[in-house]
Amino acid sequence: MYIIDDICYAGQLQEGLRVSDVRPLRGGMLLVTFSTGERRLFDPTRLEGPAFAPLKDEAVCSRPVLFHGVITWNDGAIDIAPETVYRDSYRYSGGVEEPVRPQQLP
Repeated sequence: MYIIDDICYAGQLQEGLRVSDVRPLRGGMLLVTFSTGERRLFDPTRLEGPAFAPLKDEAVCSRPVLFHGVITWNDGAIDIAPETVYRDSYRYSGGVEEPVRPQQLP
C-alpha cells in the first residue's frame, strides 16, 4: 500500500507506470498498453466488489476512458490503478487486426 496526494492505493508503487492506451475487445477484455510500451490483456469483469459491479454490463465495460494514465468508466465513477491492471493482466504478444471476412465466391 502507498499514498500519493492523500489518496491510498493498494499494491506496490511502480514509479511512473501509466496506461497509455486501452482498447475494448469482445467478451469484456481490454488490450492495455502501458507507458513502458508493454501490451497486456486485462479482464475487468473479474474485478470483485460493489464498486466494480457495473463492469459486468458489456455496455459499460466496453467504454473505458483514460484519465491521466488511469482507466476509468462511468464518467470517472469507476477507476482502477495501473499497477493493479498490470498485476492482474496477461502478457500479449499478438497484433490487433481487423476481423477476417469470409471470401466471396465468384
